[in-house]
Amino acid sequence: MLVKNWMSTNVITVNQINSMEDAMGLIKKHKIKMLPVLNKNKLVGIVTDRDLKRASASDATSLEIHELLYLITKIKVQDIMSIPPITIPDGYTVEEAAEVLLKNNISGAPVVDNNGQIMGVITQNDIFRVLISLTGVGKKGVQFAFQLDDRPGSIKEVADIIRAYGGRMVSILSSYEGLAKGYHKVYIRMDGIDGPKLDELEEELRQKASVMYVVNNSGDKRAFRQNQHST
Repeated sequence: MLVKNWMSTNVITVNQINSMEDAMGLIKKHKIKMLPVLNKNKLVGIVTDRDLKRASASDATSLEIHELLYLITKIKVQDIMSIPPITIPDGYTVEEAAEVLLKNNISGAPVVDNNGQIMGVITQNDIFRVLISLTGVGKKGVQFAFQLDDRPGSIKEVADIIRAYGGRMVSILSSYEGLAKGYHKVYIRMDGIDGPKLDELEEELRQKASVMYVVNNSGDKRAFRQNQHST
């Protein structure tokens, strides 16, 4: 899943010689958290709502309100922007982009091509959309969480049981986080089964594998059942 397929292409930018007031107005108007800063159509920095709040707060205690309002009309974006800008290549995967945002503790970043031209912006909200799409949670259904042996065929064994009951796989994810060597966590979201048949399926799965929890979003109410030994 590439960043260029999930990024926002309607990029709101600000010029480095624009005022702090201009930048604040754009962020408020478009309900965004960051603005790429340009100079002659070249990306030179980033200004965020956090930068703007920090710049305002630094003088807020020593100025009268009219003085502060005057100040933000005179301060230039280039005086408070972050440089060099953190960017993400358009050929990155969404996972790589998420790693960049997390590592740098930022809410978003410009996406650039090989020439450094802005192609779009990828934000935390875009990554949330990917997560929802990837897991299939928007389609409801039932998620089974397993702790399985890390060997060929272990996922197929539980998936075959679900299929035998008429279940349709929506997503299958796995992780090794927090487990001893030789095991992995597997999360299967499925739909197409409800009522007593779903109870029978859950019982058989618990007999054949270690079920950490079951989340049922298929009905009007969310149902959660956890193995008392799971974390």
